[in-house]
Amino acid sequence: MSIEEYLNFIENEQCDLLVKANEIRFNTYSNQVTFSRNYFVPVTRQCRNNCTYCSFSNSDVSSWVTPSQFQIHLAEAKKNNCFELLLTMGEKPEERYESARQFLKRYDFNSSTEYVAYLCELALEKKILPHSNLGVLDYEELSVLKTVNVSMGLMLESSSSRLLKKGMPHFNSLGKDPVKRLETIENAGKLKIPFTTGILVGIGETWKERIQSLLDIRYLSKKYDHIQEVIVQNFNPQSNTLMKNHPPPSERDFLLTVALARLILPSNVSIQVPPNLNIQRIVKALTYGANDLGGISPVTPDYINPNEPWPNEYELKQHLKQEKFALIQRLPVYTKYIKYLSKELKNIINQL
Repeated sequence: MSIEEYLNFIENEQCDLLVKANEIRFNTYSNQVTFSRNYFVPVTRQCRNNCTYCSFSNSDVSSWVTPSQFQIHLAEAKKNNCFELLLTMGEKPEERYESARQFLKRYDFNSSTEYVAYLCELALEKKILPHSNLGVLDYEELSVLKTVNVSMGLMLESSSSRLLKKGMPHFNSLGKDPVKRLETIENAGKLKIPFTTGILVGIGETWKERIQSLLDIRYLSKKYDHIQEVIVQNFNPQSNTLMKNHPPPSERDFLLTVALARLILPSNVSIQVPPNLNIQRIVKALTYGANDLGGISPVTPDYINPNEPWPNEYELKQHLKQEKFALIQRLPVYTKYIKYLSKELKNIINQL
């Protein structure tokens, strides 16, 4: 189908769109809804980008997690039966901050990628599975991280270069160039890294741009068969950002985007919606095509959206059960993609 035909679904044939999306979702996943119990570690908030909606990044070198602090995090993750360790950070902070370069030098690392790879090794020693999302990475960096991650991620957000222009949300943010982000996702495909990506809905993109972003993800998914899930994330304004007064997408627009994602993407690619951003419409999102709720932590907050706490796992399970859905825990790597992992990583998974 062409972009124009998808646009027609949005404008004139919404009922058909919802019926088709619902049919694909239930034929493929039945009533199952998956999630991963995770522990979220922001390695540093220093970042080279300047996204106008981001409340995560700052210039403070004290935001770096030291190796000794990381060991405390690992103990907490183990105590709370978190199989997934979600590692995020600002993108390539050493390119912007001398203090970041000094921090890495203090521990004998040449780059933030090397440092995160070391942290992943520490996690694997504790039988905790790392999932790293570090922003734009080149082929060599991905190759290093592949050996110590069971899966990785990078939000495409949007494949529209228009959002890089002055006055738009990605202005003066080198790593938000969609060409670079798509290249990272493609290189992950070449390396057979089980991968998570997604789009950010409501930051100023048009319907045409949303559809194009999903089509770009579909192309890479079909070419390399490495994208295990796609997040459809609704913009959530933060009070300490330039876009604090920018409205979030309407429920209608968000849910229609979920349905479009289910229609456009291969049926075996999970559609994920963040449960803490959609607590009142989780069931609606599931009937519109979503089947996964991503990481839910019993310990750590969502550092990207700190104003939105995670739902309680037990309460969520009971709520979904009343609505005839079964909440099922999964690993950060989907079963289908374990075949892409090294023998060492497979051995650790088999011990869980």
